[in-house]
Formats: sequence, C-alpha cells, structure tokens
Amino acid sequence: MTVVTPPWPPPPPPAPSVPPAGPSLLKPPPAPAAPAPKRRRLDAACVYGAVLVIISALIFGLLLDIGPVGDVRHARDRETAYADLRSALAQGTVPVGQTGPDGRLLPLGVPVALLTVPELGLREVVREGTTSGVLENGPGHRRDTPMPGQAGTSVVMARESGFGGPFGTLDQLRPDETFTLITGQGTQVFRVLDVRRAGDPVPSPLAAGKARLVLVTADGPAFAPDGVLQVDADLVGAVRPAPARPLVASQLDQSELPMHGDVSAWVPLVLWGEALLLAAVALTLARVRWGRWQAWTPGVPVLGALGLIVADQVVRLLPNLI
Repeated sequence: MTVVTPPWPPPPPPAPSVPPAGPSLLKPPPAPAAPAPKRRRLDAACVYGAVLVIISALIFGLLLDIGPVGDVRHARDRETAYADLRSALAQGTVPVGQTGPDGRLLPLGVPVALLTVPELGLREVVREGTTSGVLENGPGHRRDTPMPGQAGTSVVMARESGFGGPFGTLDQLRPDETFTLITGQGTQVFRVLDVRRAGDPVPSPLAAGKARLVLVTADGPAFAPDGVLQVDADLVGAVRPAPARPLVASQLDQSELPMHGDVSAWVPLVLWGEALLLAAVALTLARVRWGRWQAWTPGVPVLGALGLIVADQVVRLLPNLI
C-alpha cells in the first residue's frame, strides 16, 4: 500500500480580489428598464360606450330643451319679440294681414300682437305661424285666419307645458272675463264665452260682421296631452277692417294644425345627428388613445351642445301644442 504525503509546506491560500478604487464605487446599479405601456385596443366595450354616449346626450338634451333651457329660451325670446313689437308699433309697421308691403306672405315668427290676460298673469307676444318651431318662442297666430279684431274667427295657439308653457293655465279662464290684444290696428278687448274640450257644446255661429278669437292649447297631463282645449271669446267693440287674405285653409301646411309636428325638421335632424355620431366616435377614439380625462374634458361640452341641437329638432317633430 502506497501512502501519498502532501507537499510541505502547503501552498498559501489565494489572495482575495480587491476591486479597484475610484469613482465607480459610488455609482448605483443601473435600474431595470420600465415595461412599455400596453396600448388599449378598440373593442366591443368601446363601441357600446359610444352608443351609450349618443343615447345619453340625446336624453339629456331632450330633457333640458323642453325643460329649464326651453323656459330660459322662451323668456329671452319673449323679451326680444316685445322690444321688436314696441318698435314696430311706434313706427306703424306691425302687419295687419297675411302679407307684407311687398305682397308676399309674412315670414314665420314675425311679431303681430301682444296678448295680455290679467286673470292668468299672462303677457305674451303673438307671432305669425303655428308650426312647432314658432310655438317654441311663444303663442302663434294661425295664418289662414283673420288677425284678432277683424271680422271672422281668429285662432291663436300656444304650448301647454314645454318652453314656458304660455297656455298652461288657460283652463282657469271663466265666462265673462276679459283680456286684450294689441295689434297694428289698436287695442282689441275680448270677452270669454267658455272653455271647451272635445265633446263639449260648440258656441253659436258667429254673426256676420262680428269677430271672435279662439285660444287653443293641449289638454291633459303635462307633456302627455290627450286632446285639445279651446277658449272662445267675442270681440267687445268695433270690428277692424281686414285686407285680402290670399292664404286659405286648404293651402295651410299640415304642420300648422293643432297637435301636428313639423316634418321639415327631418333634414336638420339627420345632419345634426350625423355630427353627434361623429363626435361620439371621436370621443371614444380619443379615450382609447390618450385617456379618459383627456377625452372627456373637451368632449362633454361638444356632446352637450350637439345633444341640445339634435333634441330641438326632435321636439319640432312632436305635436306643436305640448
């Protein structure tokens, strides 16, 4: 058996390695690279979000347009029309017939009279025309009837609930109460005959050379009427002369009849609806690309304005006396 003896003396252990001295000792270790942010993709949830944005803008705009915003608009339009009517009365240029000095039919919305009903606290400017758009501004005179105070039966229509609801309390009038209209032919006083609804007795026919005024509005719950309410009133005093009336009842557009909408609102409704759709798509894409708050901050005012405009066109398609 062979015994191997280690060498003597044993070799010294290896010296520990010493890092070189210098500024490299003070440097922190390099930080790990941050992961790249994940880019959000346009998925079904984003599409549903765009649809909900459009629906919300429409509902919000509709509620505002026929509610508080409509009331504010009506108050503004009433004061503006009153100033225009006062100026026209002072100059003697208030229309007293269907046509103007040029022989053409008066434009829709021209102020023609001032209606004052003391018992109801009502003071409204009456405009020419009874379309849904005209009645957003206040009462309107039906164009195929004579002006108030002229021989025959005149008709003035106004909304019951929306846009200030000028005729919302019309059912509170009682027989023998009086109210006035100031037209281009002076002050006309009318005495109430009665308030009637569908099925109620119709007043006796108007005698030749006499004048009558019928105030018309919707009847029933607010924003959900189920009929038409009318107030008949006869002129107290002398009848005013009436110029020729080229527009007859058979030529009147259906949109100016009670409880009818304005079909001409379809074209602007489609155009503004497309603008609302594009704005909702742009908002959705901006939210995906830049973030929620970066998209909503400029997007909410734009969507709100477009929602109001589209809602206004929708309201014009609804019955004009709501």
